[in-house]
Amino acid sequence: MTSPRSEPVPHQHREVAESFGSDAERYERARPSYPEALVERIVAASPGWDVLDVGMGTGIAARQFQTAGCRVLGVEVDARMADLARRNGFEVEVASFEAWDPAGRTFEAVIAGQTWHWIDPVAGAAKATEVLRPRGRLAVFWNVFQPSPDVREAFAAVYRQVRPDLPFNPWARPALDGYSALFTKAADGMREVGAFDAPEQWRFEWERSYTREEWLDQVPTRGGHALLPPAQLEELLAGLGAAVDAAGGGFTMGYIAVVVTAARTISAHDARSRGGPDS
Repeated sequence: MTSPRSEPVPHQHREVAESFGSDAERYERARPSYPEALVERIVAASPGWDVLDVGMGTGIAARQFQTAGCRVLGVEVDARMADLARRNGFEVEVASFEAWDPAGRTFEAVIAGQTWHWIDPVAGAAKATEVLRPRGRLAVFWNVFQPSPDVREAFAAVYRQVRPDLPFNPWARPALDGYSALFTKAADGMREVGAFDAPEQWRFEWERSYTREEWLDQVPTRGGHALLPPAQLEELLAGLGAAVDAAGGGFTMGYIAVVVTAARTISAHDARSRGGPDS
């Protein structure tokens, strides 16, 4: 997603969070997946294979965890995205995570790819503790753009020209600066609940090459872009296309995939149920 602002709080803006399904097929086709090393580390750090994917979308991350051997259930607020995930072979229930009823089901990992900032970080962490088994892992992660300086400035110039009214320009500063507040809020939510070990942050650098067509295909899937007036979106795409043409018709985008994660602690109740020292 585009670099989020610290204000207003993203999870309070449901109209953006629920806009991604307006073209679910494009989202499925154009959005990047995650580095295999990220998936492997989360799986290795979890006590088992049952995974709950919060904000499953069309199943981009779920597919990678399924390939790694996990059994994945999805929760997705947008029925259009959930419908495509089902067509992709996933079991998914339509609800906001905060209001979702787990019906007694528990998991060994709760994951959220590119979605946790649309969820109240404290309420979300609290719900995760309800469904995680002892030592189960909450792992929320984002792909963060790391373009070259030339590409970033070229894209920033397009947004300045086409959308000078925007309260923020997604390319005006390094994307990692904008996302850092989200990482902090996710970790603070885990701490506030008081049922997790100290949160950790894992980082994975990777890159992907884009043609002009591939880059323009993913732009409307970014947060808020689907809500732009059609004429303005077309002008934005034309400007970005010209910038990619000037770069030779394609470019390589660097990414940093960042995971904020913590393991659920073992409570006295857990220890007694397992015949531990408090039994």
